[in-house]
Amino acid sequence: MLRVSRVACLFALLSAILASISLEAAEIKVVTDRPDALYKTGEEVQFLITVTDGDTPVTTGKIAYVLTNDGLDKLADGALELGDKPAVVKGALDRPGFLQCEVTYHAAGDKPCRAMAGAGVSPNDIPPSMPVPGDFDQFWADQKAQLAKVPMNPTLTPVAVSNADIECFDVQLQCLGGAPVSGYFGRPKNAKPGSLPAILWVHGAGVRSSSLGNAISGAGRGMLSMDINAHGIPNGKPAEYYEELKQGALKDYRIAGRESRDAIYFRGMYLRLVRAIDFLTSQPEWNGKTLAVVGHSQGGGQALAAGGLDPRVTVIGAGVPAICDHTGRAIGRINGWPKLVPMGSDGKPEPLSLEASRYVDAVNFASRCKADAIMSVGFIDRTCPPTTNYAAYNQLQGRKQVINKPLMGHSATSDIHQAFLEFIEASFERHSDGK
Repeated sequence: MLRVSRVACLFALLSAILASISLEAAEIKVVTDRPDALYKTGEEVQFLITVTDGDTPVTTGKIAYVLTNDGLDKLADGALELGDKPAVVKGALDRPGFLQCEVTYHAAGDKPCRAMAGAGVSPNDIPPSMPVPGDFDQFWADQKAQLAKVPMNPTLTPVAVSNADIECFDVQLQCLGGAPVSGYFGRPKNAKPGSLPAILWVHGAGVRSSSLGNAISGAGRGMLSMDINAHGIPNGKPAEYYEELKQGALKDYRIAGRESRDAIYFRGMYLRLVRAIDFLTSQPEWNGKTLAVVGHSQGGGQALAAGGLDPRVTVIGAGVPAICDHTGRAIGRINGWPKLVPMGSDGKPEPLSLEASRYVDAVNFASRCKADAIMSVGFIDRTCPPTTNYAAYNQLQGRKQVINKPLMGHSATSDIHQAFLEFIEASFERHSDGK
């Protein structure tokens, strides 16, 4: 009897393991009926849903779905039976924006699995949520004039690298706005004066050292290459140092000073961009023609700001940019990271933050940006929603290109990084040829 019980227990355990393996293989796939997931206002969008367990289609059971306007407003929800053909969720928008369809499959006794897809609806017609402030240009001209009075006083400390053809430095630059510029700078050795383009790499959200790898990468491609951290903090410290800042002095930096355009944190961050560009363009090797700024998320927002602030910038790469369309909620639309403007108990945006946010909104800098530009957009990005990205993209004034990713959230994939570099190098070549 004991032996039979042990066999039964082993069989039950094996069944549980096999069930767990089966669950891990279960997958929902959601796609639109158009490969590019692009539609016009009022057109019907169809989301096609399939479930597989390993290589086997699941044709019984139900899926639950929620259809939203870029993750903000629920437009529809419900349940559909699975069958031999894909389940279909239909929707439409009566104004430019993005539809998102989130699907959940929950087999009996298993944990639920989820998937999402997005569709752009006349995205090239998405306007800014509010106009550029009337004194926007004057405000930033005054900020740059104040910065110009501050001596750069560069401090360059050599940093050892394995590539014998380049040299790198830790660079500290005096700046305006509460912190210095802190970065790593790389350049090819023995470059001739006036021979090199320049690239500035800027960071996404968080608290970390500058990236020596980016400085090395750009220098290895024949550029003056500088990577700066977002906060003007020392580089190369132990992880505990940055964690302490993250939990302490810089814990809520993204919303610090948001009630005033003079105190808002991004003001200092943007001035550090200008000062870094001052440094790069002061190098004797700079060719005097071409300079790129590239980043993703918060770095994407900084790239847009740099392009609008400084005419020395000739090309930008802005991946899933943050800091865009802070005022979206004022017109009932989604707003971008970092949700800078709080909503009051009356359901309206807080007035002081709403006004101050307009002076650091990447959408408004995009409207002043004449540089070549490439942008990536994730159609299911819930951190930097695609509506906010396109509000900025549509304002760009120069040659531009967008990489649409219907099934991508907040990410910077390897193919996007490669596309950005190719676009930047092609732009350098065009400008060098006077085109």
